Amino acid sequence: MDGSPLDSASGLASSGMVVVRQFDEGDSAVRLTHLLHRAYSAHAAEGRTFFASYQSVEDTLHRLARGECWIALRGGTLVGTVTVTAPYRVPEGYPAPAGAGAFWQLAVDPEYRESGLGQRLLTLAEERISALGSAQVAIDTSAEAVELVGWYRRRGYEPVGSWRWGVTNYESVVLVKDLAPGRRER
Repeated sequence: MDGSPLDSASGLASSGMVVVRQFDEGDSAVRLTHLLHRAYSAHAAEGRTFFASYQSVEDTLHRLARGECWIALRGGTLVGTVTVTAPYRVPEGYPAPAGAGAFWQLAVDPEYRESGLGQRLLTLAEERISALGSAQVAIDTSAEAVELVGWYRRRGYEPVGSWRWGVTNYESVVLVKDLAPGRRER
């Protein structure tokens, strides 16, 4: 850790200027939906229609109900989010290991990109998935989002297959990471 305001020993608590905490009933799903639209707008501008770039507030609420939603706030401004679950209930044929956890809607406000907040939210997601009992995490993203796929690969995620969601306009690459590398099964 470099001591910047975005550092956190556990990834779960506040630090300096940005506070990360669970979404609660007093938080606004409208504000969260607007953050998702902003965060995914660059993908949409490049022709990749991520569901988060256009989902409704009702869709946001539905997705929140499927896991733990964490939000990042600077002052009263929502600047990031991620939703996690473990184990992840996948559609039949989805190429994920049984019992793996997952996260979705990892989003950082465009003004906070390159600040370390995305890494902080990714670390939080992995820690929560592990704490919920999963030894692996499975995610997917657009195979066309080469920089994003590279970002995940540099963090230990390996491609294991592909998937096509009905709410996007692209083929997804499914990536998996072992959360306990080198751990021996007993």
